[in-house]
Amino acid sequence: MELYFPTELGEQVAFICSAATAFLGLVAFLLPALMLRLSAFQVGEVRPEGYGAVRAVGGHHLGLGLAAIMLAQDWIYMTLGIALGFAAVGRLLSWGLDRGFTPRNVAFFLLQVVLASGPLAYVFGYI
Repeated sequence: MELYFPTELGEQVAFICSAATAFLGLVAFLLPALMLRLSAFQVGEVRPEGYGAVRAVGGHHLGLGLAAIMLAQDWIYMTLGIALGFAAVGRLLSWGLDRGFTPRNVAFFLLQVVLASGPLAYVFGYI
């Protein structure tokens, strides 16, 4: 099986966003303490279940990103974009409900919006 790299610009953007999502998922899957520190958690207070939860979320992102890369289908790209879009909505809710309007939260929000926008823009024909 060969790795398919798209030739159209729109699908290339969706592919790259999928690869970035898979990479971030791999980092969370393999290095949960690093991801917790990046997310402003104090690692010394995390129980093993907490690391398991971070690894599970990382596995989710890794699986979605790899599925989009391997299958290269519009529905999979849409699924990835919708999932990341709802994650960005969760960040917005955190701003208002949790007083989470911090530079780190804004940076993660923007990253999620960019990663969600690529696949969705391709699927809906904007690029």
